[in-house]
Amino acid sequence: MKITNFHLNLFVLLPQKFFKMRIGILLFLLSPYLVFSQSSSSKTLTTSQLLGALNPITTAVPFLIIGPDSKQGGMGEVGAATDPDVNSIHWNGAKLAMVEKDMGFGISYSPWLRTLVPDISLSYVSGYKRINKMSVAGMSLRYFSLGNITFTDIMGNTTGQFKPNEFAIDLAYAQKLSPQFSMGMAFRYVNSNLTGGYSVNGQPTKVGQTVAVDISMYYRSKKFDLGEKKNIATAGLSISNLGAKIDYGTGTKNFIPTNLRLGGSLKTILDDFNTIGFYLDFNKLLVPTPPVYLKKADGMGDSLDPATGKKIILAGKDPNVPVIQGVLQSFGDAPGGFQEELREINTSTGFEYWYSNMFAFRMGYFYEHKTKGGRQFLTFGFGIRYSVFGLDASYLVPTVANRNHPLQNTWRFTLSFDFDAFKKQNENSNTNNNP
Repeated sequence: MKITNFHLNLFVLLPQKFFKMRIGILLFLLSPYLVFSQSSSSKTLTTSQLLGALNPITTAVPFLIIGPDSKQGGMGEVGAATDPDVNSIHWNGAKLAMVEKDMGFGISYSPWLRTLVPDISLSYVSGYKRINKMSVAGMSLRYFSLGNITFTDIMGNTTGQFKPNEFAIDLAYAQKLSPQFSMGMAFRYVNSNLTGGYSVNGQPTKVGQTVAVDISMYYRSKKFDLGEKKNIATAGLSISNLGAKIDYGTGTKNFIPTNLRLGGSLKTILDDFNTIGFYLDFNKLLVPTPPVYLKKADGMGDSLDPATGKKIILAGKDPNVPVIQGVLQSFGDAPGGFQEELREINTSTGFEYWYSNMFAFRMGYFYEHKTKGGRQFLTFGFGIRYSVFGLDASYLVPTVANRNHPLQNTWRFTLSFDFDAFKKQNENSNTNNNP
């Protein structure tokens, strides 16, 4: 339920009692730059001071970058260059053009943050249909339920109940430009209802709404020899959630999590029954990094420029810029310079083993620098294909020492349907019944 980068919410901000909040906390949630912008009473800061400070990137609707399915979730959340499947819209929509089936449908579900609260979950429904040999259309719905909120007044009296939620609807199109290369585009509508119109400090809030697009590319090589085995290499690039800022009626418009994903893979065919794949992804949020502001001499609040009335920036750049400028600025606005920019790149690695295209075992690792949120975890997963159905599950194991880690016991489940196999079964049944 947060307007900040979701991993920081997990590790820093969300005490369990957050879900029975006062209205002042809602204002806190809807003002991310006020919450996370660094300040310093000194007019000069060393590079080591800048690099040692916690400085995560903040956005609205962070549920858009939570991996929704268990296949990629079981491989450290790689997805740019994995094999195309029904969940490709989230990771790299261009992969849809490379699917071998005519039509597919999938349902994914993940209880989220169960260590903190019992009723947060992410649901994802996706599907695709081949238009012709070169193009595929897809659609998905992502729904993030944030449980129940009890609103109280300053005296602690209950004033209302509300179940906040967020959802996004995607329409995608992917086109082959050659047998090995495809491009894709997805259009996204985002709806974020965090307060139900409840007033914050006397000011009514509203449902946050915006639209965004994804642009993606995917390359899959022909089979080639490496040693004595046949291999297939893939590469993918995706820019997702490129869209307008979102407004909750508080007077502040917030960036959504525009994300750059770049990845590659190598899949080796060991024999007729056994296949292994190795995957690597890099991710970077394309939104401004919070700068470091100069504090007042008494340490109470930030110093303002008398000429402009704006906060005085000691290091970094002004984050209050248009979307496209923010995307371009994100490659060089970190207060700690190039070294901090590198820290903003998250790394995912994954491994997958298939036996006879019926059973899969997966594992992976996700790494994010501790000053940028600190998500570091192992993942494990499995997949089963039987007839027209497929079942995938994954489990997340945090590697950060924390007895009550918010991501502990995170399971994801995906059920997929192979309509081609279903159609073939019906044809065979009709043939057998009508000799």
